[in-house]
Amino acid sequence: MNSFSNKLKIFNDPIYGFVSIPYEIIYDLIDHPWFQRLRRIKQLGLTNLVYPGALHTRFHHAMGAMHLMGQAIEVLRSKNHTITEEEAKGVTIAILLHDIGHGPFSHALEHSIVNNINHEDISELLMSRLNEEFNGELSLAIRIFQNKYKKKFLHQLVSSQLDMDRLDYLKRDSFFTGVSEGVVSSDRIIKMLNVVNDELAIEAKGIYSIEKFIIARRLMYWQVYLHKTVLSAENLLVNILTRAKDLAEKNVELFCTPQLRLFLYNKYSKADFINDRSLLETFAKLDDYDIMASIKVWTDHADLVLSMLCRQMVDRELFKVELQKNPFKEDKIQPIRKEIKKRYKLTDKETEYFVLTGTVANDAYRADKIRINILSKDGSYCDITEASDQLNVDVLAKTVKKYYLCYPK
Repeated sequence: MNSFSNKLKIFNDPIYGFVSIPYEIIYDLIDHPWFQRLRRIKQLGLTNLVYPGALHTRFHHAMGAMHLMGQAIEVLRSKNHTITEEEAKGVTIAILLHDIGHGPFSHALEHSIVNNINHEDISELLMSRLNEEFNGELSLAIRIFQNKYKKKFLHQLVSSQLDMDRLDYLKRDSFFTGVSEGVVSSDRIIKMLNVVNDELAIEAKGIYSIEKFIIARRLMYWQVYLHKTVLSAENLLVNILTRAKDLAEKNVELFCTPQLRLFLYNKYSKADFINDRSLLETFAKLDDYDIMASIKVWTDHADLVLSMLCRQMVDRELFKVELQKNPFKEDKIQPIRKEIKKRYKLTDKETEYFVLTGTVANDAYRADKIRINILSKDGSYCDITEASDQLNVDVLAKTVKKYYLCYPK
């Protein structure tokens, strides 16, 4: 068997069944240590503290999105839209690598240890470095990823309000959490895909599947992604890392893996990542295990605040969370602060780690972003909010904002 055919592997996915690797370079990218790291980063962070089955990884998700991309390419080609083999390979690479820059526990790291650089920035930097390794074979994929390629609909397959990323994570997150409200008909939606004026569109007979897709997103955000206990766990993690960072800045000794130590004890900007090649390589070794191993050890640290926060995480003694439509008033927050300060004998500054306020927003559909177009038989098309007559999608398109208050039970 030659090396090419040996790389066109088949793997078994719990959502789609048997999934094949379409190009040799896809196998090589999957085999790369930077992509293999995604096996060690959970897709839903700490959501398993609420839904025990939510232990799937970003590796699972990337592979699933790649599979859906293959289906989308086939459908669009069958409708006489030209997608060359190079374009197909490029857009498949782009979706495969779209999350490669995610750090441990995803967004929690962006809000605590690494500042002013998000996972999309890291993804682009890693893709650029991989492009060097693969002698320019990722150039087209990067252009598609950055929306700099002439065929804009290819970028929309990777990143839009109806991309292969969203289609996979809704279905996959629903499966692993057991929350059936998130189930979407990805097969039906992909079969209804079309292109008009270089934009993705859904044929009119697929409109009900799109309505269900938007409703599923709204429900999954409240039931899973913004579940109040998930918010509690994520805020606790952010505060643990923030406290560790504060102590590191004062040169307090903390147990860390070498990779985590580098980012805890130093401040880096996006420019540092661009200019220092070793910095990006170190980040590409960070995963969930670095964080959790450190948190376990920190439960016995001499710093009272850090050890308390870490014990609450390890033992799942999560903060109580209250959600409401209006901001919490000071006469509600102050007595709680006073009680927590007295109970744990904290300073005012230390109390801030235990009493938190903030906002969450649920925007299932944004008409001001890349729209979901509905294509009629006569060739005309319009936004889903104008086309739908079965439910008020316009209401679902409005961002719902809620305020939260977190504190120890």
